[in-house]
Amino acid sequence: MTTILDKILDAKKGQIQELLKYSIQEQNDSSVRPSLFESLYQSERLQVISEIKRASPSKGLIAEGVNPAKQASQYEQAGAACISVLTDTPFFQGTFEDLAEVARTVSIPILCKDFIIHPIQIDYAKHAGASVVLLIVAALDQEKLSTLYKYALSKGLEVLVEVHDSVELDRALQLDAKLIGVNNRDLRTFHVDLSRTAEIASIFPFEEQRVLISESGIWDSADAKKVVNYGASAVLVGESLMRSGDVGNALKSLQVKREVINS
Repeated sequence: MTTILDKILDAKKGQIQELLKYSIQEQNDSSVRPSLFESLYQSERLQVISEIKRASPSKGLIAEGVNPAKQASQYEQAGAACISVLTDTPFFQGTFEDLAEVARTVSIPILCKDFIIHPIQIDYAKHAGASVVLLIVAALDQEKLSTLYKYALSKGLEVLVEVHDSVELDRALQLDAKLIGVNNRDLRTFHVDLSRTAEIASIFPFEEQRVLISESGIWDSADAKKVVNYGASAVLVGESLMRSGDVGNALKSLQVKREVINS
């Protein structure tokens, strides 16, 4: 049975062929962004990675006409720890230009959120101004995951490694990943369950100076308190913020107090 993730990855192969047709120049980005890991590690409140999200395969259009720079500026002013920018076009209607617009606007860390399966995507993310890239364990075999992880680090980027179960967590730990995200959404079915964060947190090596981030399905302070109690240092939130009529209050409501359990 073909899953949603399979369809996304098949389409991504075609997009990569287009990216490979053009050479991009290494650019010296004079802006030095803070380390996402350092901003999350031992934070006294739950931090928010706020996402620019136009659409998704499960929800369709979310904010078709969003101005990425304006939205990112609102996020930064409200106290976001990082801006996540979706750059997948076929399924999420994002672009690398969205990423570049955000990079020109804010000074906090910027995450390129995409289904990365080739180094050229990391090159484009870096060129557009990202300081962090996402690698999804479910989308990669271990050899390619390791290769892309090391390549991103060599470019001076931080890497958020996304997992969904204990087997994928073990694969992330084999990389010695410091930023590990638990996607509460199963990318094969797009079903969301916050208990995924609880399951991973129960076996997460917090004592090893790593950060746990809960991704997807976070709507309000009750959800934020739930994942904080599991041990999350941050949440990655897109749809609820994009649909909010008051970004500032919506974001602040998620910044609940947390016990610093990292040693």
